[in-house]
Amino acid sequence: MKSKGSAHLHQEDKFMKRSYLKPIETFSVAAGLALLFMGTIGIAKAQSPQEGVTSNKKQVEAMLIAWKNGTGELLPLLDDNVRWTITGNSLGAGTTVGKPELVEKILNPFGARFASSANKFKPTTIRGIYGDGDTVIANFDGYGISNDGKPYSNSYVWILRMHGGKVVEATAFFDAVAFDDLWTRVKPQP
Repeated sequence: MKSKGSAHLHQEDKFMKRSYLKPIETFSVAAGLALLFMGTIGIAKAQSPQEGVTSNKKQVEAMLIAWKNGTGELLPLLDDNVRWTITGNSLGAGTTVGKPELVEKILNPFGARFASSANKFKPTTIRGIYGDGDTVIANFDGYGISNDGKPYSNSYVWILRMHGGKVVEATAFFDAVAFDDLWTRVKPQP
């Protein structure tokens, strides 16, 4: 008859043989589980493509709403090297590269046509903001009273390519007749 101590020793022996019989397999399973766990954490922290689209849309919408409310503007959303294209044949049509060129050729002269007005140009109706991949499309109407006291109203579609939360490329569509009327009729004021 075996003593109680030897039965206990015998069971420990079985456990040791079973646990350490195949150390490579045990290590492989443990390593696989660790990698799976680490991979899951990495996936949880990474932004999904849909989250990126949502984030870009929210940034553009927030900028338009702030501009509409008089508390924001377009410039902070633009990358320093933004490529901005105005389509068509308006007096503003063409492509600028970089914020300084866009500000000098388009934004400052446009804004200066509303400088003496209490009702400066701003978005009035945001019709829609759409996203696909790194592209956001903003459709909005804008209105303001120019320096000569006459209203300027236009509808815009901006196709914005985003990178790192900034607009790196833009294509702007609007009514060229209304724009050209403003551009030729109203002198810019500082």
